[in-house]
Amino acid sequence: MKSISGAKAASEAEGAASGDNNGFFTPNDKIDFSKVKVEPLFEEQVDFETFSKSDFRAVKVKECVAVPKSKKLLQFTLDDGTGTDRTILSGIHAFYEPEELVGKTLIAITNLPPRKMMGIESCGMLLSAVNNLKDSEDEELHLLMVDNHIPAGAKLY
Repeated sequence: MKSISGAKAASEAEGAASGDNNGFFTPNDKIDFSKVKVEPLFEEQVDFETFSKSDFRAVKVKECVAVPKSKKLLQFTLDDGTGTDRTILSGIHAFYEPEELVGKTLIAITNLPPRKMMGIESCGMLLSAVNNLKDSEDEELHLLMVDNHIPAGAKLY
């Protein structure tokens, strides 16, 4: 079901062999990017004032579960450094199993207005990188994960 399972398994095996944290720090020259198709950059520009209104923060995954009655949604309980848990829903279940994300440090936009999905209020958005494979409809999605030494709530500039 997961379109990146083969590549992910190969990456994990390579990462385990080289001791680099399951591929997290795999050098680019050891990853095959030849089948990747990247979308063109936007031509429209955003002024700095507009961009600076977005609040990007490091968040720690405390809990992650599949949303009942949804094939796509995962519900994250996150530590955003405020002392109050933050809930964010993300439609990434085709790419990740909930248990593999617990304990990871991700990047979120925390000042989006709350949005209800499947009756659950989502308070932010997790950032990910998406690309398509050449000559294929398959899509790869990778959550942006950062070093676990970065504390919850750290602001990105």
